[in-house]
Amino acid sequence: MSVAEKRSLNDYLGQPYNVIIKPIHDEAGSYYAARVLEFDGCIATGESFEEAHEAIYEVLEGFIEDMMENDEEIPEPVGDDHFSGNLRVRMPKSLHRNLSQAAKLEGVSLNQYIINKLSK
Repeated sequence: MSVAEKRSLNDYLGQPYNVIIKPIHDEAGSYYAARVLEFDGCIATGESFEEAHEAIYEVLEGFIEDMMENDEEIPEPVGDDHFSGNLRVRMPKSLHRNLSQAAKLEGVSLNQYIINKLSK
């Protein structure tokens, strides 16, 4: 990427990165942990959801700044366009047989049966 094509820090921070925030209850107490899916190790915590949300963007900013300074490739946000909807799964013949039989008993295709089971 040439200098003219490089994005600014604000351009990256404006991208729709996938932020995951969940409540944690462990020996340290109750708090919220946040992470950014696209950046390994980009993690922050807060006593409230809002604190964790604010903190993760501060950590993300530091991550991107460091990557820019080191001329590292900055990941693009993962969106639906990264997924085709197709998945090839290898399984034992016995499991394939059992799933096929269960689908037949339900009166649906094997594909539909598996989608139904995975979505529960």
